[in-house]
Amino acid sequence: MVKVRPFKAIRPKQDLAHQVASLPYDVLNSDEARELSKENPYSFLHIDKAEIDLDKTLSPYAAEVYQKANENLETFLKNGWLEKEELDSYYLYELIVGGKSQLGLAAVTSIQDYTEGIIKKHEFTREEKELDRIRHIDACDANTSPIFLTYRGKQKLTDALHRYANQNEPLYDFVSFYEVRHRVWQIQDQNLAEQIGETFEAVPALYIADGHHRTESAVKVGLKRQEEHPDAPHDAEFNFFLSVLFPAEELSILDYNRVIRAPLPDDFLAQVEAAFDVTSAQQEAFKPQEKHQFGMYLDGVWYGLKAKPETIPSDVIGGLDVSILQELVLGPIFGIKDVRRDERIDFVGGIRGLDELKKLVDSGKFHVAFAMFPPQMEDLLNVADAFQIMPPKSTWFEPKLLSGLFVHQLETK
Repeated sequence: MVKVRPFKAIRPKQDLAHQVASLPYDVLNSDEARELSKENPYSFLHIDKAEIDLDKTLSPYAAEVYQKANENLETFLKNGWLEKEELDSYYLYELIVGGKSQLGLAAVTSIQDYTEGIIKKHEFTREEKELDRIRHIDACDANTSPIFLTYRGKQKLTDALHRYANQNEPLYDFVSFYEVRHRVWQIQDQNLAEQIGETFEAVPALYIADGHHRTESAVKVGLKRQEEHPDAPHDAEFNFFLSVLFPAEELSILDYNRVIRAPLPDDFLAQVEAAFDVTSAQQEAFKPQEKHQFGMYLDGVWYGLKAKPETIPSDVIGGLDVSILQELVLGPIFGIKDVRRDERIDFVGGIRGLDELKKLVDSGKFHVAFAMFPPQMEDLLNVADAFQIMPPKSTWFEPKLLSGLFVHQLETK
């Protein structure tokens, strides 16, 4: 049984939503956030990356940054830029790009479900990134950014949610970063609200698509609150965290490509040909069209690579393309063992296109690039169901959920 429930959202005034909503804190560095928000006092980045309002020499992890985040949240509420609902509600959040729509349910989900493995992960997290969001959530006493969750859809509920969106006017409707259209509805149909709760009671598991660090941080703050308030009711707000849940059938994963800054051995191509069937060199970018196929760019030309059948493991992790590239190329040829920390490898999200790989190699900053075929949603679900962990930088989800459209207050201050 999955516990999903409505909440009293803190959300923007209707006419300010497009100015408040911002890219997630973790896809921007401090300089980018500062530039993006410098002429926009309503930007949620003033809360999510509060260092932009302090001296540049200050560390983004200094105590003053988290204090400033709380002050800015209070200012947004005082000024009426953000307002807190009086009643619990579910919301629908639709993202449309390139004619493709995905409709999610904004709600709060259970810390207990995460600790018991009902909300499943597929990535490891890094302690320093967790600590940043723990301090942020703690200072703001709120989940300021939603977790992107998915589940194996229930068609009857999916149809009902789409029908509600089609028959009602949205609260927000605007186009933002990367020409993505964002629409939000507040569900005011009590029968539909009851159907949502009943349906999720029959959903066996939720899966983290994007936001592993936010999830770990939200859970750890909630557990800390449980220790601080042992007599609090089981439905206290700090026992839940902010999420947007999408049926897996409406999602797709983009490629997460690799670029390498390391001199190539003289017999590099020969080593590659030992494990892959290699196409002739071509000027046109080689975009993989199926599993176990890769594009490779070096010395001004593209090659197509296809892993030889005998090199492909049968297990759920070993058979992933990121694992195959690691085991056949990155490890044995370049000696790259830890892709999280090795400075010779970098990663390029598929939204930037294959031209970005060519540009990086042609600039001389990198020596070779690999274009990946993205994992499929079923790959992610199968890995999580097996309680396994995908290799780092396996998945890239687009479009991104914007921050600032929903805030969930923990109500302990």
